[in-house]
Amino acid sequence: MTTSPRSSTRPGTPPPVRLRAGRAATFAYFALNGFLMGMWIVHIPSVEQRAGIGHAVVGWLLLLLGAGAFVGMQIVGPLTDRFGARTVVPLSAALWSITLALPGLATHAWTLGAALLLLGLGNGCLDVSMNAHAVQVERDYRRPVMSAFHATFSLGGVLASLVGARTLAQGWHPAVSLGAVALLGLAVAALAAPALLPASGAPNAAPDSPAAGAAAAPARRTTARRIWFLATLALMIMLCEGVANDWSALHLSTVLDAPAATAALAYGAFATTMTVGRLLADRAAARLGPVAILRYGAATAAAGLTAAALSPWIPLALVGWAVFGAGLSGCVPQLFSAAGHTDPDNAGTNVSRVAGLGYLGMLAGPSVIGPLTRFAPLNLTLLLPVACCLVAAVAAGTLRPRPTAPAPIDAGATT
Repeated sequence: MTTSPRSSTRPGTPPPVRLRAGRAATFAYFALNGFLMGMWIVHIPSVEQRAGIGHAVVGWLLLLLGAGAFVGMQIVGPLTDRFGARTVVPLSAALWSITLALPGLATHAWTLGAALLLLGLGNGCLDVSMNAHAVQVERDYRRPVMSAFHATFSLGGVLASLVGARTLAQGWHPAVSLGAVALLGLAVAALAAPALLPASGAPNAAPDSPAAGAAAAPARRTTARRIWFLATLALMIMLCEGVANDWSALHLSTVLDAPAATAALAYGAFATTMTVGRLLADRAAARLGPVAILRYGAATAAAGLTAAALSPWIPLALVGWAVFGAGLSGCVPQLFSAAGHTDPDNAGTNVSRVAGLGYLGMLAGPSVIGPLTRFAPLNLTLLLPVACCLVAAVAAGTLRPRPTAPAPIDAGATT
């Protein structure tokens, strides 16, 4: 049974008005992150043209963006635990905003590579710190709210595609449009910062004896194993998302000979159901629990992608990609949430591990499918992400909350 924020008696819980403001600020940072990323994506062709490089070089340079994001995630996780998300999130958003302007100024491959490395660093810092704050908000709400934050990220990307299309149609220079968005990002980072929640809860007391420290060691090892298992599941689920991002349209065009306009609908169907599913997933998680969301969501995604991969008809393939998006929609937020709640005092570090490995999966997914097409048709290579979904469905039980160990009894206490 869930408890409303108003009835919560947990020490350190913010009052309802403060909690709602913190939730609104988290929405703002997730939307900003999606908007900044979307603006970069829609400007890739114009930045490529300005730098005078080809598609192959851009593909290699994008690996620097991924590397920067991974490094940023690993750096900012412990910093968030030490200084608090209220401090780290605005600084990360400011860094992400400033670095967005750099690719628009690049004039050759070397400067663009450096710009993308810094761009990824800013993106990774904001990604982990805002998710750590989202875990704190969810903990104080005492009900699932994580999926809605991730849906807001998607909506920010949709808004960026509309704004970017408009500025490009009007002939704006990429340095001007990305610079203007950078200023907007700095403004949002500053305005939303005061509403972020301060760190809640008292720090854990140090063990009073070597025996107490030794007793805590197995718990730490168990926590570490759980986090890395969650990270592995995140890698598999986000690998599936990466495959959909890069191969859904190509699947329809190359396997089913769909026209370019029709093939583009495959990714549109996936992204739409992904966003809608995340808007609905919190209520489903509150009713059914995170284990059911991951288990049945991953199984549904496997069924949808299998239908898309094996279908000889375009309409059925589109439905399959839509079902794939709906099934995946609630999976990653549950993994991030579980990582953050496993050890609240180290939520930032744990989220950085899960997000970092998941991000590598998203980058690796499209790269793995490409070489596999040398040995099998594209539609059969899509059975790899199907297998990942099935593994996640079987392993969903790891999201089940661990029983809390009883407090040790003081031998000197009287009853």
